[in-house]
Amino acid sequence: MTIRGAMGLPVVGMVGGGQLSRMTHQAAIALGLSLRVLADATHDSAALVANGVVLGEHTSLADLRSFAADCEVVTFDHEHVPGELIEALEADGVQVYPSSAALRHAQDKLVMRERLAGLGAPVPPFCPIATLADVEGFGRHVGWPLVLKAATGGYDGKGVWVVRTPEEAAEIISSGVRLMAEQLVPLQRELAAVVARSPYGQAAAWPVVETVQEDGMCVEVVAPAPGLSEERALEAQGLALRLAQELDVVGVLAVELFETADGLLVNELAMRPHNSAHWTIEGSRTSQFEQHLRAVLDYPLGTTQLTAPWVVMANVLGGPDAEGFDERLHMLFAKDPSLKVHLYGKEVRPGRKIGHVTALAAPGEGLDDVRRRAREGADHLRGGTA
Repeated sequence: MTIRGAMGLPVVGMVGGGQLSRMTHQAAIALGLSLRVLADATHDSAALVANGVVLGEHTSLADLRSFAADCEVVTFDHEHVPGELIEALEADGVQVYPSSAALRHAQDKLVMRERLAGLGAPVPPFCPIATLADVEGFGRHVGWPLVLKAATGGYDGKGVWVVRTPEEAAEIISSGVRLMAEQLVPLQRELAAVVARSPYGQAAAWPVVETVQEDGMCVEVVAPAPGLSEERALEAQGLALRLAQELDVVGVLAVELFETADGLLVNELAMRPHNSAHWTIEGSRTSQFEQHLRAVLDYPLGTTQLTAPWVVMANVLGGPDAEGFDERLHMLFAKDPSLKVHLYGKEVRPGRKIGHVTALAAPGEGLDDVRRRAREGADHLRGGTA
C-alpha cells in the first residue's frame, strides 16, 4: 500500500499520543514526512502539536483499521496495543513495525525472559508464578528477598514488587495478576544499550548510557556511561544488536541492563523510542526519533556520533505547583542559556514525567558540572530553586 503525503513522501502512523509521538512529530517535520497520530484525547501530548491527529482507541480494531488505511507504515509510542489486533492489521496487509511477533517480547516479560534464555542471552534467574508454593520453591532456590513482576502492563516501577517473605508474596498472588519471579540481583548500576534496525537489516547503535533510577523511575541518563570499559560497552552494544536481529525488531530497540560484579544481565526490552535515549535529540548527530522514522521506512540509518564529550538528561517530574512554568523557564534560561528544555504539555501531577532537560559538556567541562547543571535545571522546573 502506497500512502503519500507532502512532496510525495510516505505517511507514517504512530499509535499513541504521548510524548514519544510528540517528539517523533518534531523529527518528522525536518524530514518533510507526514506523521499521523492515533490519540485517545485532544489533550494528549502529541495531539496538542501534531496536525494529523485521529481520535480513537488503541484497543479497538475498527479504530486501528480506519487509522491504518491512511498510513504507509504503522508504528507505536507504547506497547499496549493487544497483540491480536496487531496480527489482524498484518493480515489486512498493513505494514506494521515492530511486528506483532517482535513486539510480544516487549509486551510480556515472561515470554521475553523465556526467549532470551533460549537464545543464551544473560538474564536473571526467573520462574513463572501461579501459587504461593511456586514462590516458596523459587525462594528456596535463589534466596530471599526476591522480585515479583506483573508479566504484562507494568512500567516505571509499577507492577514490580520486592518481597522479603512468603507472607508478603501471598498478598500479591491473591490479586490474580499473572506473575513471574526473579532473583533480586545485586547490581552495581543500570545501563541501557539503544539500537535501531531497518527491514533491510541495517543496524546502528548509540553509546551505552548509565540510567539512574529513583522509586523505579528513571530520573537521569548519562551518555556515555562513565567508567564503562570499552570491552563492556562493546559487549552491551553487541548484545542489543544481536537481540534486534534475533527478534526481528524494526525501529528503535532499548535494552535495559543490570551491570553486576559478574557481568551484564538483561532487565527489560522496549521496542520504540525510549526515555534512556531522549538525550540523543541534542546529544547525537541522529536522534532516536529521526532514526526510528528512518528505520520503519527502510531508509538508510543516520550516524549516532555524540555531539559533545558528555551529555546528561534529567527528567522533569511534576511537583506540587502546577503553575508558574513561564516564570520558571525565564529564570532557568537566564541562569543557564545552554540548557535544552523539552516540556511535554502534560497535566502536572506529583511524580509524573512532564519533560526533560539536557545539558551538553562545554569545551573543558567535566562530567560533574554537566550533571549538576542538568539536575538543577530539572529541579527548578519542578518547582525547586534555580
